[in-house]
Amino acid sequence: MEHFTIATVAEKSPDFRRVLWTGDHTQLVIMTIPPDGEIGEEVHEDIDQILTFVSGVGEAQVAGKKRKVAQGDLVVVPAGTKHNFVNTGPNPLVLYTVYGPPEHADQAVHRTKEEADAAEAAGKDEPPTS
Repeated sequence: MEHFTIATVAEKSPDFRRVLWTGDHTQLVIMTIPPDGEIGEEVHEDIDQILTFVSGVGEAQVAGKKRKVAQGDLVVVPAGTKHNFVNTGPNPLVLYTVYGPPEHADQAVHRTKEEADAAEAAGKDEPPTS
């Protein structure tokens, strides 16, 4: 059995992105976006994403709409939807996200957005194939 006290685990991670668990159909990832940082505008063509915010404040940009997000908020991003999440506060924006199906390499850890972008560009952040 996998068990996480997810808010505590997410708060303790300084990494931009850390894959906690990967299944056949979903993946659990925690993220820490530094002040003035962002996930980066993207579209997951065949992947639904659910993001839950643990701490900090930010802005969700989904399908051309903007909304403030804070602790306890949850945002759903359907497959094929352009989105970005921006930290607008003085502290890290901490969240966990569930992808369905998985989006990243199993157990991937990217300390910074730049490291994450480089891994993706090099083809080193591919989800496992069934």
